Amino acid sequence: MHLNDLLDKIDTIEYRLDGIVSFNTIITDSRRACSEGLFFAISGLNKDGNDYIEQAIDRGVVAVISEYPMGKHFPINFIQVKNVRIALAKISKLFYGCPDEELRVIGITGTNGKTTVSMLTQHLIGGSESVGLIGTIRYDIGKRTLPSHRTTPESVDCFSLFFNMVKSNCSDVVMEVSSHGIHQKRVNFIKMESVVFLNLSRDHIDYHGSMEEYFSVKKQLFSNDLSTNAKCSIINGDCSYGKILISSLDPSSRVLTFGLAPGLDIRARNLKLSSHCTEFVLDYPEGKINISYKLLGRHNVYNVLAAISIAYSHGIKLDQILLRLNTFKGVPGRMEPLIAGQNFMVIVDYAHTSDAIEHACEMINELTNKQKIIVLGCGGNRDKGKRSLMMRAAIDGADLIIATADNPRFESIDDIFKDMKYAIRTEHEAKRIRFIKDRKQAISNALKSAEPGDCVLITGKGHEMYQEVEGTMMPFDDREVGRELIKNCINIKT
Repeated sequence: MHLNDLLDKIDTIEYRLDGIVSFNTIITDSRRACSEGLFFAISGLNKDGNDYIEQAIDRGVVAVISEYPMGKHFPINFIQVKNVRIALAKISKLFYGCPDEELRVIGITGTNGKTTVSMLTQHLIGGSESVGLIGTIRYDIGKRTLPSHRTTPESVDCFSLFFNMVKSNCSDVVMEVSSHGIHQKRVNFIKMESVVFLNLSRDHIDYHGSMEEYFSVKKQLFSNDLSTNAKCSIINGDCSYGKILISSLDPSSRVLTFGLAPGLDIRARNLKLSSHCTEFVLDYPEGKINISYKLLGRHNVYNVLAAISIAYSHGIKLDQILLRLNTFKGVPGRMEPLIAGQNFMVIVDYAHTSDAIEHACEMINELTNKQKIIVLGCGGNRDKGKRSLMMRAAIDGADLIIATADNPRFESIDDIFKDMKYAIRTEHEAKRIRFIKDRKQAISNALKSAEPGDCVLITGKGHEMYQEVEGTMMPFDDREVGRELIKNCINIKT
């Protein structure tokens, strides 16, 4: 591709191109720079790509795009732009031939539930071979699956994935859209068929600064600030932020609402929650129908309603949706049971916000009337304010809390524990909490404390297979550790 042909597609400030400048790959990491590459110098949270321009030049890139002036003595071609991430998104789309426009792209955002809704939606509208997936756990590209390295990848990676999905004859793609992804312009210019709002609760305040700003960023997906041109907005009408979002949209735009409240387009009523299935009556624009499925918990009612709403908006008949719903096997690390011969329940879940902890505790309270034990950790170098909220949700929802490490990163576990302790109100509550720094020992302690019929809920990591400690990714999988401890007969009472 000729860089010269793209000058009128991006907002340039200054540039110098010596003749026709061709490139055959897009680079955002100087370590991957190569000859005929186009290097984008992006300022990140921890590193600034502008500090690595010299390394990229040494590796042979043909040009550099940056927000900073390069000066008249800069040794190679350059373009100074107003916003390097917007330029990256626009050029990436054109470089890959606008593959998003050959797919029906569904963008799903929300604090909790994105992974479950995206994977369930993929299952409902056609399955992994015809429906691509970009999310927290994996990237599905037709018959190929790649490990996920980021919930919402960089824009160049998104368009590369779309390109390969088109080559694999995918017709649709479901993608999780994080607030970081929106704020960092990773989904700009992606043409979307529909955009979905699940919920909003406290998270990422360390990054966004306030709930108001967090919500403001999420809203951009629905206001067309990102040039997604979505045809339909699918919104949780029970969520207070969802109601604000609905009222802010253009009255002429297509909106499909879901939830439990009367008057919503896709509504569940007469809920029956049990330890083996969930049932309710589904009201939808053409009538009503009885629904039963294996996913458990009230929070999953909303996830199922969201996925049904997406499939319905895509023209799939309700009877076909229900058939597929009953064959969904669940999501790795999301309320995933561990069964290794023990006579008490053990469940692993990704819950890492107060809202998610509350929902997870509600679910285990529906599963047993005996002791509820929760293993709880809070991430280091992240929103400190949510730590006490998460602990409060655990205190209110469980009988015994084992507080431990959960990706402490570069922060002292003692400091993390200190923030968690702000939630403790009485001596009685303090006696129900144990602080154990080593995560494996904490899980062991929880299992040793379980009696027949109890439930142990291990939260925070779900599908993750590592612990991030002082810049090192250490192998650690709650599911493997849990099974190992159970199989080693750690105090399994009879």
